[in-house]
Amino acid sequence: MPGYRMRVAAYAVCVDEGQLLLARFVSPGGTRRHWTLPGGKVEHGEDPVDAVVREVAEETGYQVEVESLLGVDSRTVPAQRRLPGRVERHNLGVFYRVRVVAGALRPEVGGSTDLAEWVPLTQVPQLTRAVIIDVGLELDRTRPPSGHVAPVQVHGLLRH
Repeated sequence: MPGYRMRVAAYAVCVDEGQLLLARFVSPGGTRRHWTLPGGKVEHGEDPVDAVVREVAEETGYQVEVESLLGVDSRTVPAQRRLPGRVERHNLGVFYRVRVVAGALRPEVGGSTDLAEWVPLTQVPQLTRAVIIDVGLELDRTRPPSGHVAPVQVHGLLRH
């Protein structure tokens, strides 16, 4: 086993009329819940654009169209912040601005999330949430031409 693991994921930033589309992550066993952007792991051989479209459909019921690449976030989660026996993980997140083109809002059944909701942007800082929400919103706000930003400073009730 190497000294670290890598995870590549694709995430959707979907803002409409001052509200952000979010999904509520549920840990295995259901002991922890926090809000996250719709998205998730890019499967072997899958294009990240296809992954984000698939993940949004699974987690929210919506069909989306990718409007633009917002950027890529690279960060590590040290082994000591993970479960016992786990190694450091390198997370590579690919963030896209998307818009809803069809479907109806509904929760995921039997997956890693249990609720999908539109949340007013003004309420996001008060949520128990994944770091990727702040990262995605910052990338959407700044739209760096290179798609690369320095590590985004995050605040509040955050989970990794």
